[in-house]
Amino acid sequence: MQQVDFTTLTAACCELRSQWLPARIEQVVQQDRFTVYIALRTLDHRGWLSLSWHPQAARICMGTPPPKGADTFTFSQQLRHQLNGLALIAVEPIADWERVIDLQIGQRPQAPVDWHVYVEIMGKYSNVILTNGENRIVTAAHQVSAQQSSVRPIQTGDLYQPPPHLTDPIPTLSESFEHWQRQVSLVPGPLKRNLLKTYRGLSSALVLSMLSSIHLQPDQSTETLQEMDWQRLFQAWQDWLSALESQSFTPGWCSSGGYTVVGWDITRLAADTQTLLDDYYSQQLGEQVFKQLRHQLQQKVKGHLKKLNTKAKTFQDQLKASDTAETYREKADLLMAHLHEWQVGMKTLTLMDFGSGEPRTLTLNPEKNAVQNAQAWYKRHQKLKRSRAQVQPLLEEVLSEVVYLEQVEASIQQLEQFEDVADLLTLHDIRDELILQNYFPKLEYRKDAPPEIPFYQYQSPSGWELLIGRNNRQNDLLTFRTAATYDLWFHTQEIPGSHVLLRLEAGSVAEPEDMQFAANMAAYYSRARQSHQVPVIYTESKNVYKPKGAKPGMVIYKHEQVIWGQPQSVKDQVHGSGSV
Repeated sequence: MQQVDFTTLTAACCELRSQWLPARIEQVVQQDRFTVYIALRTLDHRGWLSLSWHPQAARICMGTPPPKGADTFTFSQQLRHQLNGLALIAVEPIADWERVIDLQIGQRPQAPVDWHVYVEIMGKYSNVILTNGENRIVTAAHQVSAQQSSVRPIQTGDLYQPPPHLTDPIPTLSESFEHWQRQVSLVPGPLKRNLLKTYRGLSSALVLSMLSSIHLQPDQSTETLQEMDWQRLFQAWQDWLSALESQSFTPGWCSSGGYTVVGWDITRLAADTQTLLDDYYSQQLGEQVFKQLRHQLQQKVKGHLKKLNTKAKTFQDQLKASDTAETYREKADLLMAHLHEWQVGMKTLTLMDFGSGEPRTLTLNPEKNAVQNAQAWYKRHQKLKRSRAQVQPLLEEVLSEVVYLEQVEASIQQLEQFEDVADLLTLHDIRDELILQNYFPKLEYRKDAPPEIPFYQYQSPSGWELLIGRNNRQNDLLTFRTAATYDLWFHTQEIPGSHVLLRLEAGSVAEPEDMQFAANMAAYYSRARQSHQVPVIYTESKNVYKPKGAKPGMVIYKHEQVIWGQPQSVKDQVHGSGSV
């Protein structure tokens, strides 16, 4: 993940100063243990300032509003208590070429500074620290004890100390080409490494984009560069310093998948640096959290299914054993009818079977008489009969639970990769559902309400709206809240998958191609996605019911008909522009 460097931080703060000063602080919300949001209002607009001390994604930028939910973090509570209603009056670096920004806060513009919020963008050492006007630390996102760092402890009540001063040379526009070249090539080595080690203010991403813009390789040795190469590199170097001095930046997306604010190797321009940073880190962090949560849910569901299948196998074996109950009764009846043929110490006795008329050999316990052997078989017969009556409902309960968890598993598998925030919200929704069903440990905090997640939405060949649930909760909402009387309901036959709704107007009839399209989509959003043909049932939505006490997403239906869905035929449409 690309980290915010000095150049990007300078560009972001330049925009903040020009567009968001002065601003009134209206609210402070902490989303997670690495990010706090401050609501700012100017005369023209209102927005959210993101301050993050994430070890890989530390940043300061205006961004999207934080998601609604409980805020139980002490850090944000202290910021809210001290800063609400005050004015952000300045955004300044604490020193030249330092990645520490001082957000100065007072009663009003032009008033003395009452509070400082120091935002330290320094990779894994990033931090956000609140001090009073005398620079006494009031609270910090990450407190550092003297045992953790003898160089720079950060504790409430201490006087704020800036990070250790950098000693690398500062690049300047006034430096001559000869001196700069001599500095970079003093110790022969790879071009990228030499640039990073020689001057401060550079980052790996900045150097890579700089070299890419002039078609030089980062691992190319300084000894192999021709005079023309040095001239081109020095010109790019000067362009970078000119952009910093004039505070003229060109934010955009690079071909490598990262971003730049200098204009090198851009494939797509961004509206501004704020939007660029918010989009990039929202995507990167969302994808990171998505992968972790998806894996966590998959492992949890897989573990429960394994246990349930083992339990179901045990119950099935017990039922299979109970099928032999009549055999024990028949043996007991046969022995009781031929008591006169039994002799002391007999281990086997061959008698003519009542039913088949064929010889049947009975294995006896020689320590028991004939009546005792028969009584043991009668007892075994009764025990197996009682076992069936007890085990059958237990097996049905376990199998019902397996069906439910397989449906949950199918919902997780459908989310193959992170595309937008709705995918992550869907996983959070699934986790909340599993918590309510006691399959997952409870969270430390409780959400106010489930997030609003849009259904998958498509359009049939004739223009009818097609809605698809993302998970069990959405399936229930779709089938029992959204569906109207004339809508058609689709679902894969006895295969875990999403509920699909083809929305029709009163009196209208869906064309065959609309039916086929809905069946194809139902097949695609199911566990049978990779198959060529999948049986899909459909019926009017009024014929779908939820049994009393059924788990989320579990339904029964009647008057259904079968149509064969072809999931592969809609694969390109799903990954194209069909989904909203």
